[in-house]
Amino acid sequence: MTRPVILDCDPGHDDALALLLAVGDPRVRLLGVTTVAGNQTLDKTTRNALRILALAGADVPVAAGCDRPLVGELSVAADIHGASGLDGPDLDGPVPDLAGVHAVELMRRLLVDSVEPVTIVATGPLTNVALLVRTYPEVLPRVRRIVLMGGSTERGNTTPYGEFNIVTDPEAADIVLRSGRPVTMIGLNVTHQALATAEVIAAFENLGTRAGAVCAELMTFFAGTYRLVFGFEHPPVHDPIAVAAVLDPSIVTTVPAPVAIELTGTHTRGATVVDLHGRTGRPPDTDVAVAIDVPAFWHLLLTAVAALPTGRP
Repeated sequence: MTRPVILDCDPGHDDALALLLAVGDPRVRLLGVTTVAGNQTLDKTTRNALRILALAGADVPVAAGCDRPLVGELSVAADIHGASGLDGPDLDGPVPDLAGVHAVELMRRLLVDSVEPVTIVATGPLTNVALLVRTYPEVLPRVRRIVLMGGSTERGNTTPYGEFNIVTDPEAADIVLRSGRPVTMIGLNVTHQALATAEVIAAFENLGTRAGAVCAELMTFFAGTYRLVFGFEHPPVHDPIAVAAVLDPSIVTTVPAPVAIELTGTHTRGATVVDLHGRTGRPPDTDVAVAIDVPAFWHLLLTAVAALPTGRP
C-alpha cells in the first residue's frame, strides 16, 4: 500500500536525500513538491528541488512558495549548504517546469483531489504549511498527519535552544502545532544520531549509479561544513528521517507530549519547549521522536537510492 505525500522542503543537502528517498521508495506516492526559503533563498531552493527531481527521474508537480518568514527577515544557512544551497556535485542540466501556482495553492489542489488523506512532510521552515492552515482551513481534514523535521528536546543548532527550521519562522511553527492536525516532530535529539560516516559515504559510492555518486558528493561537502562550523566528525542527516518515519514508523520511536514554540524569549525565541515529564499539565499534542534505529534508516535510504535510474556516475 502506498502513502500519498506532499513534501515541503528547502533543499539543502539533507532535503535532497529526503527527496530521493521519497521518489525511490515505492511505498510513497509523491503527489507534489513545494519549496520554501530557508537553507537558501527561494529561487535557489526551488532550483535545487528541480535539479534533484531531474536526477531521480521523477515527474511530479513542483511549486515555489514563501520567500520569507511570516515575521522578520530571512537568514539562510550558506555556511552549511554553500552559495547555491546544494554545493558539491555538478547538477547542471535540464530541469522540469514549475506548476505555475503558489505552493500553498498546489497543496490545496492536491489535498482536494486525493482520494485519501495526505501526509505532509515538511523539512524546511513551516511558512508554507502555516499559510495553508490559515488560508484553507476547510482542507485540513484531508491532512492525515504533518511530519516535520525541526526542533529538539535538547539544545539547538542555530541558537543555544533553537533549531534552524523553527528559528527561521517560529510563528509559522506555532500555527502548525496548533492546527488541530496530528503532528510528528523529528528533532535534533534524534537526527544527530544518524551520521553520514565514511562507511555510509562509501556505500553510496559503491552503488555505482549517478544518484549514488551525487549522494556521496553531497555528504562529503556537508561533512566539511559541519566539521568547520560545529566540529562534528561526521555530519548528521536530518531531513530524510522525516520521510523514513512515514515509510516505516518502527524506525523512529515517538512519545506523545505537549510542545510549545517560544515566540518572545530574549535568548530562546524559536525554541521547542517539549514537556516530556508532564510538568505543565497540558495534554499531549505532538508525537515527539526520541530514538531511531540507525542501521534500519541507512538501509532504507540506500535501498531507495539504489532503485533510482542507474545512469553512470
